[in-house]
Amino acid sequence: MNSIIVDDEPLARAEMQSLILEVSKINILGSFSNAPAALEFLKTNVVDLIFLDIEMPLVTGLEFAKMLPKDCLIIFTTAYSQYALKSYELDAIDYLLKPIEKPRLEKAIQKAVLYHQLLSQETTKNTVESNTREFLFIKADRRFYKLNFDEIKFIEGLKDYVVIHTKTQKLITAMNLKTIHQKLPAEIFCRVSKSFVVNLNCIDSFDNHNIYIDESEIPLGEVYRSAFFTAYSGGLLNLDV
Repeated sequence: MNSIIVDDEPLARAEMQSLILEVSKINILGSFSNAPAALEFLKTNVVDLIFLDIEMPLVTGLEFAKMLPKDCLIIFTTAYSQYALKSYELDAIDYLLKPIEKPRLEKAIQKAVLYHQLLSQETTKNTVESNTREFLFIKADRRFYKLNFDEIKFIEGLKDYVVIHTKTQKLITAMNLKTIHQKLPAEIFCRVSKSFVVNLNCIDSFDNHNIYIDESEIPLGEVYRSAFFTAYSGGLLNLDV
């Protein structure tokens, strides 16, 4: 898996490279101080993952992310928390706040490697063939699989696909999040951001900004916050939205 680092601060680039080499075996093809230089490099090199700063001169990381090929994954690395929701709207794999801790970086890289493998496999041709009030039928490798709704923890939008997170596995399917959400029972599944639909019965806890399901921290979008609070608490909680 090939990666590059894009950050306008030389020290930050050096520290990021050192951390990556300590926690993973992915290839680092280069590091760049600005987005235009990185974009020029991408024209002649295959890059699977970019560690991308946000506040940079010339072109910001968010602007650069919109220019990237669809098969290029992004982990944002920034000192500013206010861009987190926007980053997930751009299908970022993860959002790391500086100073970045090794365990947090390792977890983000593991997720990127897994998603790269999923996107590279034939399973990307999975399709949702039918649905009832209790389950979906998913077609993969010329077979049909029955996926019960109570097994689905949450669904994540990723590029032109969705990743269905179940209690035992992750399934990637060629479908956008809006379409698959329409096939799910509204009393169980709730859209909580541009990139996530959650099973209300699987939620462990939540606050004004995030939803927690097992080890996953799911961003709660401002546009969806009020509807989620109503759906999940039934108006029983006095929440400041």
